[in-house]
Order: sequence, then C-alpha cells, then structure tokens
Amino acid sequence: MDVVTVGEAMALFIAEEPGALASVSRFCRRTAGAELNVAVGLRRLGFGVGYISRVGADSLGQHLLGFMDAEGINRSHVAVDAAHPTGLMFKSLATDGSDPLIEYFRRGSAASHLGVADHPLAYCAAARRLHLTGISPALSDGMRELVFAMAAQARQAGQGISFDPNLRPRLWPSQQVMAETMNRLAAMADLVLPGLSEGQLLTGCKDRDGIADFYLERGTKQVVIKLGAEGAYFADRHGRGVVPGFQVPEVVDTVGAGDGFAVGVISALLEGASLDQAALRGNAIGARVVQFPGDCDGLPDRAQLAGALGGPRYAPGRQDG
Repeated sequence: MDVVTVGEAMALFIAEEPGALASVSRFCRRTAGAELNVAVGLRRLGFGVGYISRVGADSLGQHLLGFMDAEGINRSHVAVDAAHPTGLMFKSLATDGSDPLIEYFRRGSAASHLGVADHPLAYCAAARRLHLTGISPALSDGMRELVFAMAAQARQAGQGISFDPNLRPRLWPSQQVMAETMNRLAAMADLVLPGLSEGQLLTGCKDRDGIADFYLERGTKQVVIKLGAEGAYFADRHGRGVVPGFQVPEVVDTVGAGDGFAVGVISALLEGASLDQAALRGNAIGARVVQFPGDCDGLPDRAQLAGALGGPRYAPGRQDG
C-alpha cells in the first residue's frame, strides 16, 4: 500500500432543499469522514490505500463497507462492532456558497471505541505514508492513544507522515488541550497542512511565515497552509512561496475541500513532485470538490485531475517570498 489512514467513516445525509435542518423533509445519503475522503481521493488517482476504522452492525455501516469496496479501498482492518452504532451527520443545503450547517451524531460511535489494541503493526509498516487528521484523536482517549502509537511507529520506521489539523473544537474539553495535542502530533509529522485560521489558533502566530516557522522549528519538514480562494502558502528547507487558487463557476458545497486539498498534496509528493507543484495540485482538487454536493463527489480520477489543473487561476503563477 501507498498510504494508510485511520478515522471514523460516517453516514452523511444532505438536505435536498434549503432552510433549517429542522424543516427539511428530504435528504440524500452520501458518505463522510475526513480520512475516508482522503482515502477515496488517493484511490481514484491509482494509489493503494488502507483504512482503519469501525462501523456499527447496522444498515449505515453496511452501506459504508459497500462504498469502500466500490472505491477499491483496503478495509481489512475496518471492524464491525455489534455493540456500538455507526456515526452519522446531517448537512444543510447552502445555496449562496457559504458553509452549510452540520449536525453530528457520533458520541459513543463504533469508531470512537478504537484503541491501541486495534493497531495493526505489520499492516501499517507496509505503507509508504501514514495520513492523520486532528479529528480522530478528538473522538476518545482510546482513539487518541491509537493515533499517537501509529505516528510513533511510522516515525521510527522512517515512513512519511502527513497531518491535517482539521479542527473540531466542540470535541475537545478546552482550546488549550486541543492546541497542545495538535501541536504534539504535528511535531511527529513531516508534512503539516493547516488552514490559515487553524494555524493562527494553534500557534498564536498571525502571519503565514510565523505559522510555518513554528512547525519547521519543531521538526516538521514541509508546511502547506490553505488560503482558500487565494491559493496556498508552502514552506520547506528549499524555500517558501504562494501558489494560486483556481476560479470556479459556482460554489455548491465547501465541505470536503480541505480533504481534497490533502489528496492533491499527498499524491503529488508520492510521485516525487516539488512542494509548490504539490500545493498547486491541492488547490486544483480543492476547487473541484466545492463544485459538487457530496464530500467525495468531486474527487477526481486522473483524466479529471488533468482537466482541473488546466482550469483558470486567480494569479499568473508561483509567487516566491
């Protein structure tokens, strides 16, 4: 396998009509979960991907397992838990390009009961890279212990580790605990992928140079900061700069754009691309994802990726500085 990741796969119900979720009567079922989205995106680009999770012994879990099979994801370490349910979420329909409203139902879910005993050492050791987000360690003490154990093993083995903070403040007891945990995990990774506001919150630095320096000084080798429509800022020992964002005709749904960005950066680096080229691919996939309603719908195959990279950009090209 090229990449292994761990997280919570969730059933997603998207409103088919605008308005408050309390008033919506029709929903469309899709799949959700930041790590699952990344797994799907990498698999569609031809990479071998392993996924570690748990789902409930219910219809939602069965649907998720079928989805993973259809996408070609290795789910040999996705367990079915008869004692706990599959997590789910509801998402409103935003018609003005704004972020939709989301309600989660994941407390006590099957995935939240993962722990160190679920760490498949040989399975993880066989991958080239481990991808983590800040959501999994927020779900439970056991899940947090598992994530750190996986990161420690990968770091000791010299595998690449990518980390997307993907902050969910409501899952943490305090902002301080969240920041301390996220920064400790980021220091174990060689690639960190925060959004600008996430980086500001976690580091206390206001500008992108300060955020990048914070993580580079703690051992991270590469930092790519998501800037939304403005593009992305990248920094490593070879230099730093900004790559442009891509123009889109209409923003349908913003959820999943960051996961698409991670797919672009990780896939390009696995192919030996430079960090600025990887950031540009991340921008292209993120821009494509926001044009589709589901979290995974806009994740491209190779032909669609080529089309996305050829789209109009907000700026003429790389801007070093």
